[in-house]
Amino acid sequence: MKRFLAITFLALAFPAAASAHATLEHTVPAFQQRVSASPREIVLRFDQAVDVLPTSIRVVDARGRVVSGPARAEFSGRHVVAPIRRLARGAYTVRWHAMSGDGHVVSGVFTFGVRVAAPPPTEAFGASGPTTSEHVVRWLYFLALSLVAGGLAIRLLVVRAPLPPRAEKRFFVLTAVGAVGAIDVGIVAFVLRAEDALQLPFGKLLYGDLTPIANGTRVGTAFVAMTLGFALVSALLFLAWLTDRSAFLWAAFAVTLVFVSGLSLSGHSAADAGSTWKSELADWVHLSAASMWIGGLVQLAVVVLPLAPDVRRVAFLRFSSLATVLVALVLVAGTYLSIVRLPHVRDLWTTGYGHVLLVKLGLVALALAWGGLHRVIAVPRVAGDKAGVFAKLPRSVLGESVAGMAVLLAAAVLVDSKPPTRAPAQTVARKASTFATKSFVSPSRPRLRTEAGP
Repeated sequence: MKRFLAITFLALAFPAAASAHATLEHTVPAFQQRVSASPREIVLRFDQAVDVLPTSIRVVDARGRVVSGPARAEFSGRHVVAPIRRLARGAYTVRWHAMSGDGHVVSGVFTFGVRVAAPPPTEAFGASGPTTSEHVVRWLYFLALSLVAGGLAIRLLVVRAPLPPRAEKRFFVLTAVGAVGAIDVGIVAFVLRAEDALQLPFGKLLYGDLTPIANGTRVGTAFVAMTLGFALVSALLFLAWLTDRSAFLWAAFAVTLVFVSGLSLSGHSAADAGSTWKSELADWVHLSAASMWIGGLVQLAVVVLPLAPDVRRVAFLRFSSLATVLVALVLVAGTYLSIVRLPHVRDLWTTGYGHVLLVKLGLVALALAWGGLHRVIAVPRVAGDKAGVFAKLPRSVLGESVAGMAVLLAAAVLVDSKPPTRAPAQTVARKASTFATKSFVSPSRPRLRTEAGP
């Protein structure tokens, strides 16, 4: 068995050489480059000769109008060049494809800007934006984060005492499912975003050039970092299970909280106008506290209450106190983010982002009401050690966790929604100056003429 595991490890560590399909080495203009003048042509340089069609390079402007001519091969087929007409100021999308020597069609997309900042490739012309599939995948990702963060939080901050073997096993299973799920679901989310950006079916996506997305966007950078981070969390959980040492659990908890910030550093709180380190910090606090709260409810309902009768009373009371702090953090951080992202109160009922936020607030109110009933009714009964109190409590706690999962679903849709745009500071200042100029009354002119004039 050990020999089999060693062979498997070596096979994974030293994979066979992949087929030698062509690799894009350099482009002119470069990925997301801002150029000061219109380039005369688009140049793609590959590491080997490729077969070129007239449509191998297609450049479009922000309105989808094609501005490039037929592509041709140069330098023994290693360069693909397409002329472009004189470009006006704006952002442009380059989509390309070519056939490499092994018969595979390689494809890619990148953007550049003429005297303006280029958008990320995930916002290239032709990308449809978030879909229902992406909403579901994002929700599953939030659930995975909750299982990891909430499981570790309740085990380290609430239970503390040794658990019965069945309960300990279930704890590790649920937490490991969350860690592995964060890796696998994260990969699916990245593939969906890349598929939309490249506008390719999954089969052809395997030979697509994902470099502009993986290295040139916040989403790609966060994906790489979080995948590696949760791989480390999975390893630490395995070591904790193998050695029965809580130090590895503490390390896994710390790494989880650190890499959860990847979502905050790549989302609206970091990329939208008006975002600051304060909005990034608030988003991280909001997501971390919500994950620990909802994931902790799942662990409490599925692991502690049914399988650990000796510690469930103390655990329930401690979690009630911890949940109060977590919910307070969720509300404070969420309120701050709502103020930052919604320029006006009317945006709640006049924009799509506001509509989703209202649904989320309604679900949060339901979850809070459910938790409030536990606080008012269940906590005194548990503290008084009344008989029969734990008969229905696991199902009630599980119900509260389901309400929390519904909150995560609304949050997944909210993350993929675009908040209302804020007017740039210069525009606001210009409007204020214009208003002041029109409202100024010169001493040499009658007031009536000034107010009634054109």
